[in-house]
Amino acid sequence: MKDFSSKTIVVPWDFSDSSKEALRQAVYLANSHDQIEVVHVTPYPSAAEPGIIWGAQTQETIGVNLETSFRNEVDEAYKDVKFTTLFGDPGSQVAELAKEREAGLIVISSHGRTGMTRLLLGSVAERVVRLASCPVLVLRA
Repeated sequence: MKDFSSKTIVVPWDFSDSSKEALRQAVYLANSHDQIEVVHVTPYPSAAEPGIIWGAQTQETIGVNLETSFRNEVDEAYKDVKFTTLFGDPGSQVAELAKEREAGLIVISSHGRTGMTRLLLGSVAERVVRLASCPVLVLRA
């Protein structure tokens, strides 16, 4: 097995139990938690949302709120894990971040959608696999 312990391991995060398992697997593969970068990709906020109109919410405040939620979800043991919020298409944003960080691995969970649901919703994991410039470990639900 290739040694991923010396490079960044990117872990896409959607606040599901599956993404928690992906984080656990990334920790298992890494030498230290500071090699792991958790990334949550969210849609751009709508210009018509009241928080945006009144200036109460910005992409920065959204990112801070998401990181706070992440820190509240995971054990204190993961305090050294880096958390990043990106905006846009999850599949392409995760692949692009991994390329920028020269990541050695992406560990992503798959919700296992099939058939019409997969056709309509697409598969973030599948898109990441197609676009990534590094190996991708896909964990099935």
